[in-house]
Amino acid sequence: MPIYLQIFLLAVAFIVFVLGVMYVTGLGLRRVCFKIIAELEEMRAVSPGKAVRLQDERKNFFRVGTRNLRPKALGVLLADGLVIKAGDGKYYLDKEKLAEMKSKVGK
Repeated sequence: MPIYLQIFLLAVAFIVFVLGVMYVTGLGLRRVCFKIIAELEEMRAVSPGKAVRLQDERKNFFRVGTRNLRPKALGVLLADGLVIKAGDGKYYLDKEKLAEMKSKVGK
């Protein structure tokens, strides 16, 4: 096999690998976003008066190799307006925005 073809195939394999890693990370971030929404729904934090604190730190100290995606997921939810920061580090869920997003996804 010619060297130019080997280099081309190596470059294509590298690009596919990077895109695969990005896709898997996006799936993990999506899973964490759904967990945060479920936690807020479970605690019935749907208004500023019922706002709750969310855990940002890792629960298991020995899971050293895994990256903590909760702060990034919380940032995504804040940017989308699904979660609103009330103050004192407390957060609550915007039910109308969540219902709007669920109806968009359901279509």
